[in-house]
Amino acid sequence: MSFDTSTLYLFATMVAGMLGAMLMFFGRQENIPALKWWGTAYLLGAASVAIWTIAGPTLGGPLTLAMHAVGFVACGMVWNASRVFHGRKPNLPGLVLGAIVWAAAVVMLPPEDAALRLTVGAAIVAVYAALTAAQLWNERRGAMQKRWPTIIVPVLHGAVLMLPILLGDLLRPHDATFSSSVWVTAFSIELVLYAIGTVFVIFMLVSDRAVTVHKTAASVDPLTGMFNRRGFAEACSRVIEREANAGRPVTVMICDIDYFKSINDRFGHPAGDEILKLFATVVTNNVRISDLSGRVGGEEFAALLPCSLEEGVIVAERVREAFEASGITCEEGPVDTTVSIGVAGGPAGTELEVLLAAADTALYQAKRSGRNRVEAAEELPLSLENWRRKTAGIATPARPAPVAP
Repeated sequence: MSFDTSTLYLFATMVAGMLGAMLMFFGRQENIPALKWWGTAYLLGAASVAIWTIAGPTLGGPLTLAMHAVGFVACGMVWNASRVFHGRKPNLPGLVLGAIVWAAAVVMLPPEDAALRLTVGAAIVAVYAALTAAQLWNERRGAMQKRWPTIIVPVLHGAVLMLPILLGDLLRPHDATFSSSVWVTAFSIELVLYAIGTVFVIFMLVSDRAVTVHKTAASVDPLTGMFNRRGFAEACSRVIEREANAGRPVTVMICDIDYFKSINDRFGHPAGDEILKLFATVVTNNVRISDLSGRVGGEEFAALLPCSLEEGVIVAERVREAFEASGITCEEGPVDTTVSIGVAGGPAGTELEVLLAAADTALYQAKRSGRNRVEAAEELPLSLENWRRKTAGIATPARPAPVAP
């Protein structure tokens, strides 16, 4: 069964053109620069292949060279799009280097050596495909079972493009019919598959990025940049499990800024927001790199420390002293910057809710004792179920006395 290569190239052109227009549209709609790069690359490549397929025999040497050079620039744009997507600057010299190498090869090689020129062009595209795969590999941030197509698609594309080099230059160096052989037909079919596969990879990357952004937004407090209650609980569960497997204790501290309501009443909510951001900075700067911290309420913050209760109290005192020493003043006068902290520790595997309940009890003891102090919990709740019943205001029903027979 034979295929007309011109028809295959035109079909690849139409597919690439439609995909390029779609990428440009979504790039403008979602304001994603990388999609615009990818879309432009597809449109340039489609235009180059279409003009070369339809009017190639009638074009002069310089115009043919220019059309091919545009195609190689499009390949360079695909590589640069992957750089832009991951926050890197475009490599402009690399963008045009392939076109320059192609132009030099056309000038230096004899006109009758069409097979060698074909393999040089395939080698240039294969190098760009390898650079794209390397960029995606270096910037991988998701699980590899989710990211493997981003590496496999350009690698396979580069491998298919290397076939004309191996078969044309090494195995059949003097075959004048090589440029019209089955390998060129396979190459044209692969162009269609690569165009579709690459767009699949692109949208997978964009989708993965959007999921990550939304997940981060759902786990981070927008004012302070710390974990919110949900994000703090999820991160703590992983740390508690890790410490439990190692048999190490964990400690929780809950911090409540003193007289925060009066700060809002006296100085306004913008000043209150600044106090919250200030305290978040104090906590971040005074806990250890292995500790987790988050804003779990209006003016309430919490931290999980993989250490003993005694070490946790030392960290809490450091936070309290740093916040007290950071007193600030507004036009209305000085602002009190003090905090009350409750600390609770437990053995390996103690649940976060149990630790928070005990630390919360210690926090209220600190407030009743005059505020601006650290209190350690004397004991943990007997069980999580008892703590839930207590917070829900449900008394444990007494067991009925046995009935005499």
